[in-house]
Amino acid sequence: MDLIEETRNRLGPVGVWLPVGMFTPTPDEERRAIQRLEELGYRSVSGGGGPGNRELFAYSAITLAATDRVVIGSGIANMGSRPAYTAQSGGRTLAQAFPGRFVLGVGIGHQAAKTGSDYRPLEQTRKYLAAPSAAEAEFPSPIPFPRVLAAVGLKMLELAREMTDGAHPFAQPLEHTPYAREIVGPDKPLIPEHPVLLGDREEARVHVARTIELMKQYDIPHYFKGWKRLGYNDADIDGVSDRLVDELTAWGDEEKIAGRVKKLIDAGADTVLVNPVGDGPEAIVDQLERLAPALTAVIR
Repeated sequence: MDLIEETRNRLGPVGVWLPVGMFTPTPDEERRAIQRLEELGYRSVSGGGGPGNRELFAYSAITLAATDRVVIGSGIANMGSRPAYTAQSGGRTLAQAFPGRFVLGVGIGHQAAKTGSDYRPLEQTRKYLAAPSAAEAEFPSPIPFPRVLAAVGLKMLELAREMTDGAHPFAQPLEHTPYAREIVGPDKPLIPEHPVLLGDREEARVHVARTIELMKQYDIPHYFKGWKRLGYNDADIDGVSDRLVDELTAWGDEEKIAGRVKKLIDAGADTVLVNPVGDGPEAIVDQLERLAPALTAVIR
């Protein structure tokens, strides 16, 4: 079995996205949360780095050591936070220590991570991916591990297809999945993140409005550009329209949320990373516990 098929099998159709350190739980609370998810049958957990979050590779080591089977993904390890060789070395180390249980996810980041005006995301991403690829060709990792790229737009998705083992879209509506699958092609894993909420549309609207506010605050236009590419407009975004709320967030009861996850899989996703909307780690894991039976049924 090649690395890509092994990655698909290990991740399974449904995984979890957790906001690493966003609610500042203690390391013990983080370990217990991941252990609960493993006991509930979730096969993978990913998270992203960012201001105020824990260092992503150290966090991955902590959670891998605390569990037996779950696959940990670095989600979106910001390229501006560490050189390409450092990220690759970290991936090699975790892959050797925990064979088959680590996925290296990287991304160019956004305005909050930029320094100066020299920001050419496509060119910089290509260069970042090329450096460790050349090193791997000369000095292959003792235990190969997958590398995926955070990608939303056409050019980044093409780069994911060309230079990595898969694409990881973030903060995109349901319609983005078939769009991304067409660009990435049938051979590379597609791993979208998707918020889920055991609640009603108005609760989901509050979440989407908060997300839009943060995107504007930190000047993250590429998400808005992605939405507009799919037919949304400024009125949808500024007014937080029903259509935008319904397509960005899977809300409702367990059956309805499981139905959305199935739609994403049918549309081309290999693994859907459900991202529970909640006010803290315990509330988030409680939602995932309630959802586990319905999501397990989707997997079957």
